[in-house]
Amino acid sequence: MTLPVRVIPCLDVADGRVVKGVNFRGLRDAGDPVELSRRYFEQGADELTFLDVHATVDNRETAWDIVTKTAENVFIPLTVGGGIRSVQDVARLLSVGADKVGVNSAAIARPELIDDIADRFGAQVLVVSLDVARSDNHFVVTTHGGRTRTEIDALAWAAEVVERGAGELLVNSIDADGTKQGFDLELIAGIRSVSSVPVIASGGAGAVEHFAPAVRAGADAVLAASVFHNGELTIARVKEALAVDGISVRETA
Repeated sequence: MTLPVRVIPCLDVADGRVVKGVNFRGLRDAGDPVELSRRYFEQGADELTFLDVHATVDNRETAWDIVTKTAENVFIPLTVGGGIRSVQDVARLLSVGADKVGVNSAAIARPELIDDIADRFGAQVLVVSLDVARSDNHFVVTTHGGRTRTEIDALAWAAEVVERGAGELLVNSIDADGTKQGFDLELIAGIRSVSSVPVIASGGAGAVEHFAPAVRAGADAVLAASVFHNGELTIARVKEALAVDGISVRETA
């Protein structure tokens, strides 16, 4: 039996506010994270993803407070990423209401972090984020919110993190991010070919027609931000378009 495709709004949070840019730059205010989360929950979102884009030690208390308030108001799985560097960070986030955690830069710096989190909390808690950029004829992973490009092959890294215990892969195209020109289907298909765990496609959604091709390329879930924040699309419209295309989704109220 094929599981329904999940539709996931992403909230990039900085200093207590939701922000959005293009290609990870030019961030602008997009609203209150708790208020937006409640709206998406009521619209029928399957999950929510919070990414703390200014994840410094000073900012963590703000992030924890937002997660706590969101978990009190929203009753769907909540993934939180940004600045997670240890199993202690994971334990704290889970204790304030997160269901899953996303790791990226810290895992690239110390891959054993993936093993540590999976061993202690289980693969179902761990989402490894890959911010991927095109480089000549292949894909490489980036760190620090897309600002630092590595020489690490994205497909090889995806295969490694799955082997180490990642429960899901959140694959974001740096090149497509915020452009609204559609998901990077070649990237999704490449990651799908090496992953035995669910793949979440991110980066580039601009119209309802963009989501089904991402699923056909291999995504188990589709994630978007600005099109939802700006009111250009709703969760229900996306799910309706997927259903018309013959793709199984959970019904919205």
